[in-house]
Amino acid sequence: MRKYEIMVLVDSDIDERQVPGLIEKHLEVITAGGGAVDNVDHWGRRRLAYDINKKSEASYTVVQVSCDPALVQEMDRLMGIDERIVRTKVLRLEK
Repeated sequence: MRKYEIMVLVDSDIDERQVPGLIEKHLEVITAGGGAVDNVDHWGRRRLAYDINKKSEASYTVVQVSCDPALVQEMDRLMGIDERIVRTKVLRLEK
């Protein structure tokens, strides 16, 4: 299993209290596939460097997981389909 860090930007129209539930819903792909969620860090609402979809703010969450590459790819694909998620960035961490 490899370690990954995923940054998720959630649309600013979503209430701040709903963001952890949204992230947890997508993390079920990792846990169902035998991976592990190591850390979830909600940064809260921050200003974007540039507007995305005419929005200047988003809720930031950083997630660290340990799993197979296919699970991260599937989770990233599902997050890309979800309209409430503005952007994702997946990084593979060094061992």
